[in-house]
Amino acid sequence: MIKKILLLSVVISQLTISCTNDEPKTPESEKSLDEQIAEIVKQPYSKLTPSEQKVKLEAEANEMLVQMDKSKSSGAIEALQNLARLLDVSSVDVFSGKNDNSVEDIINTAGVYGIYTWNASKNTWTKIASSTELKFIFPAKESLTTNNATFSTKGTASDVKVKIQDSYNWQTGVEVNDYIFLPTAADAVLTIDNVSAATFTQTAKYANGKEVPNEFAYKMTLNDGYAWEMSGTKATENTSKAAFTFNGKNLVSFNAGSTASIDKLIEDDNLTQYRGKANGLVKIMDNFIIIADMDLVTEAADQIALEKSLPIVDYQKKTYLTDLNAYQLKFSEGNAAIFNKNFKLTLVSKKDGTKIAEVVKRSEKGYSYKYTYDLWIVDNSNTYGGYWDYNPNGGTIIQYYDEELYLKFNDNTEVAMSTYFSEGFEKLETKFEDFIKAFDK
Repeated sequence: MIKKILLLSVVISQLTISCTNDEPKTPESEKSLDEQIAEIVKQPYSKLTPSEQKVKLEAEANEMLVQMDKSKSSGAIEALQNLARLLDVSSVDVFSGKNDNSVEDIINTAGVYGIYTWNASKNTWTKIASSTELKFIFPAKESLTTNNATFSTKGTASDVKVKIQDSYNWQTGVEVNDYIFLPTAADAVLTIDNVSAATFTQTAKYANGKEVPNEFAYKMTLNDGYAWEMSGTKATENTSKAAFTFNGKNLVSFNAGSTASIDKLIEDDNLTQYRGKANGLVKIMDNFIIIADMDLVTEAADQIALEKSLPIVDYQKKTYLTDLNAYQLKFSEGNAAIFNKNFKLTLVSKKDGTKIAEVVKRSEKGYSYKYTYDLWIVDNSNTYGGYWDYNPNGGTIIQYYDEELYLKFNDNTEVAMSTYFSEGFEKLETKFEDFIKAFDK
């Protein structure tokens, strides 16, 4: 179903202008909303006003939005989300240390074994030792209490040993770590009611003991038609790509590399003007592309500078809560500014080569909670002059922030990108952005 809020507002504004002129009705004003949208969609972006371009963009992006929304109801994705939730409810440590592991940790290791079964009555995992497999047995849905899903993995270890932080004691400065071998190959299978629901394959090649692979490939295939895959090669001409498809049809794909390698992917004559100007390319359905000019070297330097500029947060200080909120805000605003400086993204119509909008990031308020240990007790015998205690009548709001993608149109108006392409696109973009940064190390 097309989200018609923006479409309706554009049409209403046009009709309002018409009415204020006291002009008689025209055949155009008598057309239904759907008919007016259909007329706009037929026109190339180059012939439309910015307001009309927004209407056409929303209509054309609807198919991707529908497929993204459908992916949220995928049985396999729901099962994986429930596994992640259960790992939060009751943490496990597959590495036999003190680390709370996630689904990503489980598939990205080798030589680790054990069978974990969810105990719904006790809200915890029961572990049985194994020397041959790593398996999780759990309910496929949050609403279920019966275990009907299994997630099992196996991997072939490389000679690259990495450190994973288990825990850190802020008062003593003592860090506890796990040490694992990264896999050269890893496979995983998700079954629901004894039927395969998803398969995962991963391969990697390392050199000189470095934990960032020279070559990497990953693919998740769901039995209901969805697939997510990534791959990359670190060489003279670095290349990396990722794609989210439905029944083999592209929903969104990402490519990063040298300008030359990206030029090879821009084959349409309508897009000739963009060749040689980008080292990143995003394809959305068969309608749009995003041309990306990315400066990863400067971006990395800017991130280091940002980290050095952030306020120091020390729980033992009287300014702890103020410093924490200031830290969260500056960190988020800084990340958005760094993205906008070093990632120049342009949304273009694939069919006629017209620039539709720039893609930018904005910092917005996200999750928040009330912290009730905000009563500062003066204690001159304490090095810091006091300590924090529970405040039955108070509570300080701790605010976190998210960096959201926005489309900045040619009339300088900005609309959240998720309005057109669903929040699923932003999650995939973030995942791929982290991936290409890893390959730039």
